[in-house]
Amino acid sequence: MQENISDRRGLIALSPLFVFLCVYLISSIVAHDFYAIPVSSAFLIATVYAMTISKGKTLEAKISTFSEGAGNKNVLLMIWIFAIAGAFAATAKEIGAIDATVNLAMSILPGKFIFAGLFLAACFISMSIGTSVGTIVALVPIAPGIAQELAAGGATGFITEPAFITAIIVGGSFFGDNLSFISDTTIAATKTQNCSMKDKFKVNFRIVMPAAVIVCALYVILGQSVIFSPDTEKIKWLLLIPYVSVIALALSGVNVISVLSIGIGLNAIIGFSLKLFTWGGFLGTIGSGISGMGDLIIVTLLAGGMLELIRTGGGLDYIVRKMTEHIKSKRGAEMSIAALVSLANLCTANNTIAIITVGGIASDISKRFGLDPRKVASILDTFSCLIQGIIPYGAQMLLASGLAGISAMSISTYLYYPMVMGLCAILAIVIRSNK
Repeated sequence: MQENISDRRGLIALSPLFVFLCVYLISSIVAHDFYAIPVSSAFLIATVYAMTISKGKTLEAKISTFSEGAGNKNVLLMIWIFAIAGAFAATAKEIGAIDATVNLAMSILPGKFIFAGLFLAACFISMSIGTSVGTIVALVPIAPGIAQELAAGGATGFITEPAFITAIIVGGSFFGDNLSFISDTTIAATKTQNCSMKDKFKVNFRIVMPAAVIVCALYVILGQSVIFSPDTEKIKWLLLIPYVSVIALALSGVNVISVLSIGIGLNAIIGFSLKLFTWGGFLGTIGSGISGMGDLIIVTLLAGGMLELIRTGGGLDYIVRKMTEHIKSKRGAEMSIAALVSLANLCTANNTIAIITVGGIASDISKRFGLDPRKVASILDTFSCLIQGIIPYGAQMLLASGLAGISAMSISTYLYYPMVMGLCAILAIVIRSNK
């Protein structure tokens, strides 16, 4: 009887997430446009519902719980990154740094290899710096310009859409997020499963490398129709300094906020020296860049608060309890771990926190069924990155959509790598070896 009551409470606590998805999807279907409905509106409705169903609390207590989630240090860090990234992108665009970088990229990666080249660049940068957010900050601002140049060069179809180019970068950014030795997800996965990063990397690499090869080959095929002759005379080398510096600093391991701040400073120096804007114009550009991230900041705060209400209401405990009570085999145990971290990521919108949340449970399941800790760590990391890479309210998707000036859902349509990576991870569980 007590267990049934607990299950009912857990399911009710989890329901705001379904309310959000239903409101967003149904409204989009009714509007005949999956990109027209603001994510913030759906989150606001779901948040009000979450507060309404929270039992045994005063309104002040509910607001306090919501505020704790919204004011979480990870949430506030992302808001800082959103604001500074918006300022950097806006000032870089104002002085022409984005156009110069686009022209350089088109010169280095011409024609049929442009898509595969962008994907490999995102994979390399994310692998080097260990963060998808840093990779997105470095590369996504040039995505709309590349799409525009492709269209001007005679390319047609979806390959000229900014959402497609942005999705290439976002997908590649999760390659390194999943594998890098300095990625926080790798650190969390290996620590919770008590295995070395090197051993986890070997197992994880065998799972996701086929996905990277398949997607890279797909991008080569899609690029066969691109015929583009870059005009190297259009490249203004001085304007490349901010972007080249940002990428170099990111690769050297400098904190992303410091990287962006230095980038803004370089934009200012070049802008003032070339008389491209006045002091008032510079401040106005920074303000417009931050304002452009306003909706993303609101969504981040609403998501953080609502997900905290779900957690304190027992939603995550309900998921863990239900996913572990019917395990009967090693394959089932691995599938349960994959489902656990996936659902936890849906409820937290943070892959590192999702891994930490279920890492102890996954370790217990691993010991009970004799699983390989290296593979369990790989499953935790891979499936958390899969979910984080496709949810429209995740920090990476919100940041990418803000920098590219498009909706998160439009990017989701073209996220080939996370989907293929997820399929390869499922096959690694289904077709498991005894080795």
